[in-house]
Amino acid sequence: MMPALRLLARSVEPTPCRMSTLHLVPGDVSGLYEIHEWRNAVGVLQTAHPIEWAEILEALRGFRFRASDVLAPGKNKSDLAKGLDSALLRHGWRETQFQTAVKVDDVIRESPTHKVDCYKNRVALEVEWNNKDPFFDRDLNNFRLLFDLNVIDVGVILTRCSELQTIFNRLGKGKSYGNSTTHMKKLIPRIMGGGGGGCPILVLGIGAKLFVEDVPLAEIPLSNDSTDESDDDEVDR
Repeated sequence: MMPALRLLARSVEPTPCRMSTLHLVPGDVSGLYEIHEWRNAVGVLQTAHPIEWAEILEALRGFRFRASDVLAPGKNKSDLAKGLDSALLRHGWRETQFQTAVKVDDVIRESPTHKVDCYKNRVALEVEWNNKDPFFDRDLNNFRLLFDLNVIDVGVILTRCSELQTIFNRLGKGKSYGNSTTHMKKLIPRIMGGGGGGCPILVLGIGAKLFVEDVPLAEIPLSNDSTDESDDDEVDR
């Protein structure tokens, strides 16, 4: 009598393959910025919005931030953020707020979105240089809602790299640019956690290679503002 043949099968989970279109970013730009994407945002920009993508690249290539920008006083929209915006405004980008609403039966509830810093042809771009980090939640939720409503195809966030803290400390402004403000380490976990929903998102980090020391350190007055934490309510975007 032939022995019974026992077949043992082991299920093997397939290894997920994470596709990326970051290779489509030109080398001169990727060499200056820290770049991340969610749901192939670069591919969406290059194929569906080539004009807007070219305008974003032009603005990125022309951007630098200076020691004098960091040292400038004021709590409103910073000159640095204004400079980034103006490079796009020349091409017709505009600050935009969408009037949205939810209708249940015959009841309409207004649900306006937050303003988008720069918007053009279904591309939304936010500049977060030095806000409180919960502003990232606002931006991502805005992108998610506008994408779900078929208003935008892709969202872009331009923020600063976390490595810049060393430069801010050298300039005596470490507290104003502390850990609780908008920088890359505060943003990426939010995106990877699905904060933007299904909206493709491109993240661009302003790094040390873009820094211009136009104010000699010897001319900068000594300051106690050199901690990594920020306890004030300063918002200059």
